[in-house]
Amino acid sequence: MRRDALIYSCVAAYTVVCLAVLHGSAHWEQSSHTNYLVQWPLTFLWFMPMMAVAFDLAHGILRFDQRRGRAYRRFFGTKRLGRLLSGMVLLMALMIFQGSFTSFKNMLPILAGGFRYDRLHADIDRFIHFGYDPWQLLYPIAANKTVLALVEWNYSILWFVLCFAALFFVATSPRANGVRTRYMLMFMFVWVFCGNVLAGLSLSAGPAYYGAVTGDEARFMEQLAFLSNGQARAFQEYLWQIYKSGVAGFGSGISAFPSVHVGLISMNALFLADRYPKLAAPAAAYTLLIMASSVYLGWHYAIDGYASVVIVLVAHKLLKSLEARRAGSALSSQLAARGA
Repeated sequence: MRRDALIYSCVAAYTVVCLAVLHGSAHWEQSSHTNYLVQWPLTFLWFMPMMAVAFDLAHGILRFDQRRGRAYRRFFGTKRLGRLLSGMVLLMALMIFQGSFTSFKNMLPILAGGFRYDRLHADIDRFIHFGYDPWQLLYPIAANKTVLALVEWNYSILWFVLCFAALFFVATSPRANGVRTRYMLMFMFVWVFCGNVLAGLSLSAGPAYYGAVTGDEARFMEQLAFLSNGQARAFQEYLWQIYKSGVAGFGSGISAFPSVHVGLISMNALFLADRYPKLAAPAAAYTLLIMASSVYLGWHYAIDGYASVVIVLVAHKLLKSLEARRAGSALSSQLAARGA
């Protein structure tokens, strides 16, 4: 836990700022901290730890045969269990972080004076895609209910499993010691910088709400008609009702630019490519699939995903370079001390 002190400090500072904004604006009804008190612990204190234990047991049974006792002692030894328990505590701190993020996101339309940039973002999309709104390029080959069901499942369920299973692994596994701090800082960076700072500076609601915030119902009418009976459209309507009611809810808050959904999968793709270079191409392909899906389902303009990929790539390279410099400086100091 001492090694994670920087992460705890960032969570604490972010939460203090969030509480100060809620207090200063007198909008405590936008606080979402209590909305994560059930789902988050169920996921990270019960379900994923049970899956990790089951995986370790299965791994020992299937791979080690005569050396199973030794394997189990390694899997469930002090180092492994210590990291597992401290990682679970860290994940509970991130529960507070997620509550602060959602609270900030709920506040964005209030602080920014509404969704003022949808028309601009949609027009930029049309300009860079040769006069077409990007969904118009996707639907001739993908306007199919079976495709819709698969894309919705991938975008919501599989994306969640991949991103948050990766978070659990990095938080709780000794094998992630070398990247834990950098990964956690990047995780928080995507949520805060993309989902709060840039979203607040250029707030847009996304194609699903374009008609509601601009008055132009026709532009995305055909797309929304196709999505009308799908899960994505139902959740979009749920978020809009929460927004209109003026209160917070689980996963509430509306903002499109830039896409946190794309940002998180881009971040995970970069870390995966660093560790397993042969998986770089499949990881990049999956990132492109999520980016296209965000447009297909009406959540985002294409530029929301493009911006997220560029931002995450630059931040990943800078943080990785900074970490390498610090490691080099520490090594130089050790060698100098030994020489003296």
